[in-house]
Amino acid sequence: MKYALHILMTIVEIPLLAAVAQVPNSCREDTKPVPVAAGVQYEFIGRYEVDRLNQILTTDAPTFTHMPVTNTPARNAVRMYRITYPSVIPERNNRPTVASGLIVIPETTEKSLPMVSYQHGTVMEKLSVPSFHEQSPETQLMIAQFAGQGYVVIGADYFGLGTSTEQDGYMVMASHQQACMDMYRASLAVLANEGIAMKQLFLTGWSQGGVVSMGFLETLEKNNIAVAAASTACAQCDGFVMLSGFLNHPRPIDAPWVSAMFILTAFSYEEYYGVPGLAEALFTEAQLRVGPPDLHERGLY
Repeated sequence: MKYALHILMTIVEIPLLAAVAQVPNSCREDTKPVPVAAGVQYEFIGRYEVDRLNQILTTDAPTFTHMPVTNTPARNAVRMYRITYPSVIPERNNRPTVASGLIVIPETTEKSLPMVSYQHGTVMEKLSVPSFHEQSPETQLMIAQFAGQGYVVIGADYFGLGTSTEQDGYMVMASHQQACMDMYRASLAVLANEGIAMKQLFLTGWSQGGVVSMGFLETLEKNNIAVAAASTACAQCDGFVMLSGFLNHPRPIDAPWVSAMFILTAFSYEEYYGVPGLAEALFTEAQLRVGPPDLHERGLY
């Protein structure tokens, strides 16, 4: 993730020279959901002051990534909102569903702002996603580095994660594309309600998020939506090659949780592509009964 972050920062180093005076503290902090479009609503879930953002950049992020990196200090406070929005599941004949995601709005005087759409990486817990930012150090870094510089930051939780009641759709590409596209549209509705226009759109993601970013980019291009720049890191865009490599050519540097990707993929594909018994065919009965509690809680067993 650190590489995607720095690549994107290099690409999008667009000076935001206008004043970044903070919005008065009296501005809305109502936690009641605000409807803005058909089925789309957003609710206030938190605020980071500049000091908190800089703590993330100087202390929390290096602890999380195990890499000492000098990030650009934050310049403005930010406000976080959870968006819930209607979508459809392409693999299930466009069955309607409701998904969630995060939008972070900088507290500046500008009314036309660039946007970074951040696609998160693989997570092992249902709530370690953008709209539950306190449970996602990865998301906190994105908030601090980009929203703290005056960029609107958005991030879809994906189907099956966040507040979604679906089963996890890990690496189910059409669903990822749909979730991100509908999240983008919902975010524009929220910004319009806040009196803010999007100036430019940037994409970034690492690992699973890198793959999703490429899929989302494809969808945006098909819809003639301009993307100023996109960056990825560790994006295993061919899932079969990735899993085959981990299985047949294990390396000492492979992460200890690599096996979880086989679990997530098998159960997600069985559910979304309608392949009964796929997981049972891949794992032994003993293996099917073994797994972290959070995987059981996510309905993967």
